[in-house]
Amino acid sequence: MTIPVRVQPRARADELVAVRDGVLVVRVTAPPLDGRANDAVCRLLAARLDVRPARVAVVRGERSRDKLVRVSGVAQAAVDALLDAPEGERGG
Repeated sequence: MTIPVRVQPRARADELVAVRDGVLVVRVTAPPLDGRANDAVCRLLAARLDVRPARVAVVRGERSRDKLVRVSGVAQAAVDALLDAPEGERGG
């Protein structure tokens, strides 16, 4: 399962913001240095999807804000629920 993601590094908090044009917008506090922002995105998605962080990986866009993230071992319904109600849209 892959998820298109737009990352905003150096944010105030780690959060899933919204889905815009089919792309999940994610904010992370980590800077875009040495893969730290990518790791933060993977950890955040793993926590929200209730899978191990090792099951989440950036497969395209390692050095870009626009990424394609692969998640293994998760049901389609869980990803759909994540995309339907990110934290920012629920006021969280």
